[in-house]
Amino acid sequence: MSVEEFLKSCEGFDWDKGNELKNWEGHGVKKTEAEQVFFNQPLVVFDTYSQNDSNRFLALGKTNEGRFLTVIFTVRKKKLIRVISARDMSRKERKAYEEQN
Repeated sequence: MSVEEFLKSCEGFDWDKGNELKNWEGHGVKKTEAEQVFFNQPLVVFDTYSQNDSNRFLALGKTNEGRFLTVIFTVRKKKLIRVISARDMSRKERKAYEEQN
């Protein structure tokens, strides 16, 4: 299943409390903002790497308020997104995001 197919069949999010707190304290990104990225268009997703038998993906997208975020995530239980990290896009990521659209 491609990541695009997965996102269409996704049933929700599986949050780790540590990651949720880390994203808020380190990057000022609320859990709800990170989730919004997956429901707003355009969304650009890259398959980045595998770690400990877990594929990691990088998503570039916007929140409902228009904040440009980079979200690193993995797939849990085949139907859930687990956000690992969420932060503002870098200039390089913003350029890649704009080039894809």
